[in-house]
Amino acid sequence: MSDRAKFAVTGALAGAANGFFGAGGGLFLVPLLVSLCGMEQRKAFATSVAVVLPLSAVSALVYWMKGGLDLGAAWPYLVGGALGGLAAGRLFQRVSVDRLRRAFGLLILYGGIRAVLLL
Repeated sequence: MSDRAKFAVTGALAGAANGFFGAGGGLFLVPLLVSLCGMEQRKAFATSVAVVLPLSAVSALVYWMKGGLDLGAAWPYLVGGALGGLAAGRLFQRVSVDRLRRAFGLLILYGGIRAVLLL
């Protein structure tokens, strides 16, 4: 498979996750960018953030057009998320790749357990 095809498949999976679940594209992107596309782990985390932003914007636009987006309710989360993103971006280089990988795995595990148990 060519690099362009690998990147397209990776992006399509991330976009589908974002569209179906409202988020989660990074859950596909990080492992696929590392395993399928051969990207270094730290670069995969950073690239995932850059890719998920436009995917989320497209998904939000579709939800808004279908009447399923409450912008008033979203603002506090947007502000908090922006502040959290700034803080994490500043700390990113100081955290070892091993710790990033473990934190990412724990996040996936936590989300999976919550989804299965419907908590």
